[in-house]
Amino acid sequence: MVNQYETVIIFSPILSEDELKKEVKKFKKMLEDGGASIIEERSWGLRQLAYPIKAKSNGIYYIIEFNGDGNLISKLEVEYKRDENILRFLTTSLDKFGVDYNNRRRAGLVGKERKAREAAVKSIKESTTLEA
Repeated sequence: MVNQYETVIIFSPILSEDELKKEVKKFKKMLEDGGASIIEERSWGLRQLAYPIKAKSNGIYYIIEFNGDGNLISKLEVEYKRDENILRFLTTSLDKFGVDYNNRRRAGLVGKERKAREAAVKSIKESTTLEA
């Protein structure tokens, strides 16, 4: 059965940008070879960890959202565990509310994008009322 998943990977902060791209490309290829379709990928960048992991206090966060078969998840997580550049990972199956939230976020209806759009609409309304 095809479900929608989201996986968050925390990579070691010592990776260069090229090494990070190579790592991400490896896991994306594994997903695509397993029949998954990648919906979105995004990097949260270097972030402070809540507690040290493997003597590291920072990590590079990366998120991949995809549709795929449940059997693919176990294979993917085995590869995550084997990779010494990954500090932590979490793969979750998205329910209808998670899918809806991600769709709205991509459309700019959630978070900073929504606030920016609301501010732009407000300034347009104010400028048109001043001109009238």
